[in-house]
Amino acid sequence: MKVARQPAELERRPRSVAIGTFDGVHRGHRQVLETARRGGATLTVITFDPHPRAVLRGPVELLTTLERRLELLENAGVEDVLVVEFTDELAQLAAEEFAERYLRAIGVEAVAAGDTFRFGHKRRGDLELLERLGFRVLPVASVSGVSSTAIREHLHAGAVEHAAKGLGRPPELDGTVVHGEARGAQLGFRTANLDVDASLLVPRNGIYAGAALGRRAAISIGVNPHYGGTTRTIEPHLLDFEGDLYGQRLVVELWAYLREEAAFESEDALVAQIARDVEATRAAVRPA
Repeated sequence: MKVARQPAELERRPRSVAIGTFDGVHRGHRQVLETARRGGATLTVITFDPHPRAVLRGPVELLTTLERRLELLENAGVEDVLVVEFTDELAQLAAEEFAERYLRAIGVEAVAAGDTFRFGHKRRGDLELLERLGFRVLPVASVSGVSSTAIREHLHAGAVEHAAKGLGRPPELDGTVVHGEARGAQLGFRTANLDVDASLLVPRNGIYAGAALGRRAAISIGVNPHYGGTTRTIEPHLLDFEGDLYGQRLVVELWAYLREEAAFESEDALVAQIARDVEATRAAVRPA
């Protein structure tokens, strides 16, 4: 998949395009992609970074990093992606000018979009305008109950199975393994301390079952109350794994919420509970 930052970096050719932020690349987004694919030309996505709402209204809790978004788009069969930097200046661009600069310039013939699709300054561009400008509109049926907002609400509640239904795959934590306090190794359950981008949504504190690097993982999200912690950490324990992950990127799937984090009457009680968490992780089922 070719990733471009400017229209001039893409060959002008017949294209079927999907336009949007595609945060999470959830089931609704994939419906748009499938509709665009049926347009019969080069399947192309025009996406924005940073998230438009982060520029216009303030911070947004993202479901995916840009890197992960691009990986998911490639997995969905997208051939070319144009990543447009979203700025205050872009927000002032008239819809007609946006269409000329970012659609016509790369050869777009068809645009897949739902009835509520809007673009350009003050969201004045719509499907009718696209047709007047000579683009073929490919109507997209909405996927009931699926939205990035709904998925965020599920994750805040720890309802990862419900989030997975909207995403069409398990929700993920995506970050870099950094050095922590090494308490897990001392307890016999070595963990990877995951540093994630501050803009990413981290689900409700607690213990989760999931997977990383093709192995099941028991994941702790929280402040380690047994040790009186105050800093939130993300610590996956990869079952039956030996190796050094420091400095590596790690994408961790969340399969099920197991329990709340807690302080225990003794370290032995904590170790016994972690062992039960590991067994629950071995029995967990990956949500589809």
